[in-house]
Amino acid sequence: MDASVSFPGRILFLTEDARVIARQLQGEDLQSVPEGLVDNISTDEITPGWVCFWYDATLGLYSLVGLRNQAIGRGAIKDGGFSVLVSGRSKGCGSSRETAPYSEKAAGVRLVIAKSIEKIYGQNCQNIGLLTSTDFGLLERIKNGEAIPISEFTRGLDPISSAIVEHGGLFAYNAARLAGSVRPPLPTTPERPMTAVEKIIASHAIADAAKGATGIAAVKPGDAVFCRTDVRFTHDYVTPMAAAQFMEGFGKDAAVADVASVYAFRDHLTFLKDVMPEPQRKQGLLQLADDLAVTQEAFCRRQGIRLYGEVAPERGGGSEAICHNAVLEDIAGPGELVIGTDSHTCTAGALGCFAFGVGSTDMANAWLTRDVRVTVPETVRIQIDGKLSASVSAKDVMLFVMADRYFKDGKAIGQVLEFCGSAVESMSIEERATLTNMAVEAGATTGFIAADDVTLEYMAKHRGIDVGPLRQQIVRSDDGASFVHSMHIDVSALPPMVATPGDPRNGVPVTALDGPVHIDIAYGGSCTGGKSSDMEMYARVLEQAVARGMRVKEGVRFYIQFGSQAIRARAEQAGWVDLFTRAGAELVNPSCGACINAGPGVSRNEGQVTVSAINRNFPRRSGPGKVYLASPLVVAASALAGYITTPDALFAAKR
Repeated sequence: MDASVSFPGRILFLTEDARVIARQLQGEDLQSVPEGLVDNISTDEITPGWVCFWYDATLGLYSLVGLRNQAIGRGAIKDGGFSVLVSGRSKGCGSSRETAPYSEKAAGVRLVIAKSIEKIYGQNCQNIGLLTSTDFGLLERIKNGEAIPISEFTRGLDPISSAIVEHGGLFAYNAARLAGSVRPPLPTTPERPMTAVEKIIASHAIADAAKGATGIAAVKPGDAVFCRTDVRFTHDYVTPMAAAQFMEGFGKDAAVADVASVYAFRDHLTFLKDVMPEPQRKQGLLQLADDLAVTQEAFCRRQGIRLYGEVAPERGGGSEAICHNAVLEDIAGPGELVIGTDSHTCTAGALGCFAFGVGSTDMANAWLTRDVRVTVPETVRIQIDGKLSASVSAKDVMLFVMADRYFKDGKAIGQVLEFCGSAVESMSIEERATLTNMAVEAGATTGFIAADDVTLEYMAKHRGIDVGPLRQQIVRSDDGASFVHSMHIDVSALPPMVATPGDPRNGVPVTALDGPVHIDIAYGGSCTGGKSSDMEMYARVLEQAVARGMRVKEGVRFYIQFGSQAIRARAEQAGWVDLFTRAGAELVNPSCGACINAGPGVSRNEGQVTVSAINRNFPRRSGPGKVYLASPLVVAASALAGYITTPDALFAAKR
């Protein structure tokens, strides 16, 4: 990349007011930064799920077509000649899909400026050569035609990230690294008390690439290293894009290294055919989506990658397992470093490992090098004590945590949330996984909970292995470790919570809702709400309901979707499948499904209201309707009542 870069195109300010965007699309250039820049533009808005069926330059035609005010149509960014996009806080929150920044770059955008930029999105931008900045002072210089030094875009970055930006992307940088012309410097941090995640990073850091040696004395926040991975996984949305990049970057005969530690999942789009609107079918999008699975299967077969595949229609269709549920039950372990092409890879942090999402470029490189770049994150310590009431779950705890100003203001971007305390210790692994799963909704890189006897018992039960040796892998934060922020929460009096539409950080007590919120859909499923512990909560509510002669409210559709075939089997054995059916719930085999607008449970129009156990309620993510997030207990009770309520309130009213 040149020492400086010019931006001859136009500047597009993304505002809440669709009319302001429309004027710019029609040719008007704003002379100053307008009021009302859009905050929290999610990757779902940049490239909605159906756009991700493409993974080439076609994406440039559809960049930002999902923006919440529906101000941007097909080809608008590209046709408008924009080279700079400007928005508010938390640009690129949500999914790790690299299609989002790729679409912006393919539309001609060279620079993204926002008040803050989410970690995975920002790293994906670096990887593909799309520049980012939080410096609004650049705008006047760009309008004046000034060539901006690359140093303006590397200021504050670690040495590895700076070098990647200077090389124009990760592939160019790694080519130089593999050729030996670039050697990433090792941190010189002296021994110090470290957090658990810092200790995992230090032990996995590549100390000598030529010898394959790992482990350095210590790291601190801001240090940059390449780390050896223990687990690498992709899913059907991303495997084809990563495979194309892998072969383009390293040759058609390139082989995935250490393939035994690599996994793939056909888990996102298995029910898409049941919900895809007719106009999209006519565009041939269903065939594009089906082709993703074909490409994934062919790549996995050629490389020898273990593929968790699709279930035959006669067995109910769907998937063997949602990737995060399988990684939790079958694959990850304490002290390991896990990467996956999904932002909810952080789920595995419940096992005491450092697990985080990456984009397709990171994964394509990691398939060959076995390593991934890591900038050591700061850690937030969240101590949760007290005893949860029977009507409150880990989901309520996390909705309460995320409603704190620290997270709503985007201060946790790129950080680690380490959960501890007596309430956490008393949780099952699957309830702990709800906390770590939703760390990314708080803007964090991941969540972490130190492994203990509960962890080992869970692994022994689900994997049938001798977990004795795993005790040596358990990692805990040192006494005296430094935390960037600390919270202490007593959950003894915590009420059931709900996040109002638009952002998972909109948490309020259910009792604070303005009047009865009538619902059309209740959805219990996804990696967050489809675990065995969640099934137990649905069953707890429905068992009381059936005993009282109650069923799902007429006019409401209640979906319960299992996170894996193993979870469904356990529900059958416990008698819950029969109970769910008798109560009027509709059962769905494993798949990400409605959580990504790709399965039963999606809304069909803007007037529909859903209460959901999933982790995200960004605009239009699960269809055009409004989505409230809640615990499995509240979702089940609401399905019975026809409006958002708690089990206690529901059954008190029915006495």
